[in-house]
Amino acid sequence: MNPHRMNMSTSTLRTLGALALAALLSAPAGVLAATAWSTDAGSTLEFSASAEGEAFTGRFGRFDAKIVFDPADLAGSSFNVEIDLASADSASAERDEMLLGSEFFDVANTPKATYVATAFRELGAGRFAADGTLTLRGIAKPVVLEFDWSADGGNATLKGQASVNRLAFDVGAGDWSDASTIVHEIGVATSLTLRAQ
Repeated sequence: MNPHRMNMSTSTLRTLGALALAALLSAPAGVLAATAWSTDAGSTLEFSASAEGEAFTGRFGRFDAKIVFDPADLAGSSFNVEIDLASADSASAERDEMLLGSEFFDVANTPKATYVATAFRELGAGRFAADGTLTLRGIAKPVVLEFDWSADGGNATLKGQASVNRLAFDVGAGDWSDASTIVHEIGVATSLTLRAQ
């Protein structure tokens, strides 16, 4: 092999490497990594259902949402939400006691639920879908959260909706499994006010 040709090849590789590094360092921050966001007070996580023909809406008073998101970097985005099930409040003491019991959330054995998403799709007009996994009562199932996203500098809002089949997680199985007692599909809605970290 010609030594001069080898030297030229090595020099060329070094030049290309330097150019690639310079391009990476000069890329916009949004391209390098999605933004991490913290939730402000007033962010909500709600659920809605109908029991024996009576519609009701409740909310979880305590949840921790770790949001990393940038529409320009969906591959680098992630949601990691932990929900304190004991904080469920449906505006009915009797119903809440039932929700926390062994037949429903089983808070004594599984006090937390989690929602984790690392795959996202753009739906258009500022709307996206998170293809995540909900873990409830120790059961993990896929759940899609569709959400609207808007950001202005260091502030953003996320408003999402999902539908969860409670029987897939053994919530209210047995005597409560009939849809005439409690509907199977539970609506979930979240509204997050976010600030860039």
